[in-house]
Amino acid sequence: MRRLDSTRDIDDLCARTNLSEGYVAVFATILIWSTPSLFQYYLNRYYDPWAQNFYRYLVACLAIAPLVFYRIQRRSPPLNWRAVMICFVPCLPNVVHQITQVMALFYMGPGVYTIFTRSSVIFTALLALAFFPEERHVIRQWQFQVGTLLGLIGAFGVIWFQPGWKSGHIALPGLFIAFTATFCWALYGILVKRPSAQLGSIRSFGLISFITSALLLPLTCAFGKITTPLHAGSHANFILILSAVTCITLAHVLYYVAIREIGVALAQTLQLLCPAGALALSAWIFGERLTHAQLWSAAILLLGAFLAMKTKPVATAETSENI
Repeated sequence: MRRLDSTRDIDDLCARTNLSEGYVAVFATILIWSTPSLFQYYLNRYYDPWAQNFYRYLVACLAIAPLVFYRIQRRSPPLNWRAVMICFVPCLPNVVHQITQVMALFYMGPGVYTIFTRSSVIFTALLALAFFPEERHVIRQWQFQVGTLLGLIGAFGVIWFQPGWKSGHIALPGLFIAFTATFCWALYGILVKRPSAQLGSIRSFGLISFITSALLLPLTCAFGKITTPLHAGSHANFILILSAVTCITLAHVLYYVAIREIGVALAQTLQLLCPAGALALSAWIFGERLTHAQLWSAAILLLGAFLAMKTKPVATAETSENI
């Protein structure tokens, strides 16, 4: 058996380990992020968009807080104003994304919305090209380009062939809101890379969830109903807590790990796989059905995701903590 007695061998082993960790993290987020639109669609019956997002992020902040304090007490340096400032910037598009994605579900079903939001890959690719030169090797690969194109065609095909499209089944304001949510999600994915790399997955999301909650509080007081949990009932409140802990806290931490290890563009593109789970669950729970043309569009979307998976990222040299 060949011994790993050189620095190059050890570096190659560490790179493979980091890539494996990144792929495990991204596929875990794919599984979890097949469900948020279903939770939000259900909670729209009880919570207005402002209150729903404020309380979901408040629960997420409380859920991650013990891990943040553990990190600080164990080995990590304490958080300071510089850390707060680098986390504040991605919180702005995150707030817009959270509000608009819930509003979009008043105009379309959770399965259709989940597919439509996969068009964020084109915005992510362009933004990653502008912000991160180290990711340009991924964007230049033909598998990524063709996969992204097919993903976009599939995503818009699902919307275009929706029954009642030409008769106004989906209002233009709904499309604009969904488009805004999609763009802001791509922008958030780009801007969150820096705090994730510098602070680590747990501490960066702890700060981001706290800042996001703080930004949503005055919006909820002004436009929503801050007392909603008192009237929603225990079942709805339990669903809200469950969605917050899994879809926000756990998924975001894993997503930050994926971004750190395999890059923004590839981590975002692999999210094209989420609609498969969302469609199946939405059909089972809410009775949402797709036409044959929409199913073909979804198949094209998944083919694009498969091609995007064939790209080969390189390990980044940034230093950050593990979960």
